[in-house]
Amino acid sequence: MRSPRASLYLAVAATAILAVSCTPPEARDERPSILFILADDVGQEVLGVYGGTSYPTPELDALAGQGLRLEHAYSFAVCHPTRLVLLTGRYPFRLPEAPWGTFPEEVEGQTLAQTLKGAGYATAVAGKWQLALLGDDLEHPNRLGFDEYSLFGWHEGPRYHQPMVWQNGRLREGLQDAYGPDVYTDFLIDFMSRHREEPFFAFYSMALCHDVTDDLDEPVPFGPRDRYDNFAERVAAMDERVGRLMAALDRLGLRERTLVVFTTDNGSPGQPIVDAEDGELVREKVVSRRGDVLVPGGKGTLADTGTRVPFLARWPGVIEAGTVSDGLVDFTDLLPTFAEVAEAPLPEGVRLDGQSFVPLLREAEGSGRAWSYSEHQGQRWVRDREWKLYDDGRLFDMASDPNEERPVLPDAESPGAATARERLQKVFEELGADGGPPR
Repeated sequence: MRSPRASLYLAVAATAILAVSCTPPEARDERPSILFILADDVGQEVLGVYGGTSYPTPELDALAGQGLRLEHAYSFAVCHPTRLVLLTGRYPFRLPEAPWGTFPEEVEGQTLAQTLKGAGYATAVAGKWQLALLGDDLEHPNRLGFDEYSLFGWHEGPRYHQPMVWQNGRLREGLQDAYGPDVYTDFLIDFMSRHREEPFFAFYSMALCHDVTDDLDEPVPFGPRDRYDNFAERVAAMDERVGRLMAALDRLGLRERTLVVFTTDNGSPGQPIVDAEDGELVREKVVSRRGDVLVPGGKGTLADTGTRVPFLARWPGVIEAGTVSDGLVDFTDLLPTFAEVAEAPLPEGVRLDGQSFVPLLREAEGSGRAWSYSEHQGQRWVRDREWKLYDDGRLFDMASDPNEERPVLPDAESPGAATARERLQKVFEELGADGGPPR
C-alpha cells in the first residue's frame, strides 16, 4: 500500500507530465538548437571524408554522411582572427584594434552569442577562449553573450592533463586526474540536457588538436603515456568526443531539433610539441596523407593548407543526408546564418561582411558567397572557387595550381585569368574603401 507521501508524489509527477504533454503546439518554441563545434589546428586533409588516409575519423565521417560537406570553406591562417571574425561577422580590419588574445570592448554587445541570447536562446561555450586572460576577467565570456562557460586558462595553465579550467566565474577544483577535453565535453552535454526543452546555442571551442601550452615557467604535465599526445592521438581524441556529443543529442531526443556545424579554425600544425626533456620542449613535424599526396601542416600560412578548412553540417529534415556542395563560405557568415536559423534580428547599426548560407543548407546546389577574404602578417588575399589574388598582384589558378607554385603573369593571362583578376581586384578596392587596408 502506498504511503500518503508517495501518492502525493505520483500525483504531482503525473500532473507535470500531463501539463507538458498538453502544452499546445503553438506555445512551444520550435526553433532548432545549434551545436557549433570548432576544432583547433585541423586541415581538410585530416578527415577521411575529405580523402585523408593518415587518421581514422569515423565519427566525423559519419556526421558528414548524415548531412552536408562543404568543399570551399575558408578561415584565417591562425586562431585569434578566426575567432574574432566568427563572433562578429566582420573582417578584422573593420574592428577596433584587438591585439593577440583580446577582444574589442566596443563590440562586446554585438557578438554571435549576444545575438542568439537576445532572441531567447540559452548560450554556453566550453574549451578554448583565447580572447582574454580569464583569471583577470572572469566575466568576459558573459559580457560577450554566454550564459555559462567552462574554459581552460589560456597562458595560465594546462588545457589537457590536470587542466586549469575556469567555470562560471570560479576555478574548478579536483581536476588533478582529469583530461581537459572530457571536462569541456561533459560540461556541454550537461548544458544541453538542462536546456533540452528550449532552444540553445552550445559552442564547443575545442582544445583539440592544438599542441600543449608552451609559454609557462615549467612544461605542463604529461598524460598516461609519459609524454604529450602526438597529432594522430589528438585527432583520435577529437573524433571520439564529437561522437560523444552526437550520441548525447540522440540520448536527449535532440537529433531532429538541432543544427550541428563542425569546422576548424585553421590548417594543421607544422611542428607541434610531443615531449619535454630536461625542461626543453620536443617538436615533431606533421605531414598527413590525402590520397596519394603528402600534405605538410599549413597553419600560419595563407595557402590552402592553412586556410581551406573542413566544414560539415547536419540538420535533419532540412539538409539531405550525404550531400556535397561547392558553395563558398567563410567565417563571417556564421553570425548571419545562425541568426536566420534562430529567427534573431542582426546587430543594429553594424555592417556585416558575412551573409547567411541557410539557402546553401536547404539547397546544396546554391553557390554561397561570391568571394572570400583572408589576411595574415601584412598579406591578404581574395578568392573564389577557381582564382586567388594576393594584394601584391599574384594571381593563381587554384584548379590547376593548388599549391600556388606558378603565378599567372599579367602579360600572359588568358581571357579567363584577366577577367578573374579584374573581378577580384574590384573586391580589394571595395574592401579598402570602408576601413582602409588591413593591419
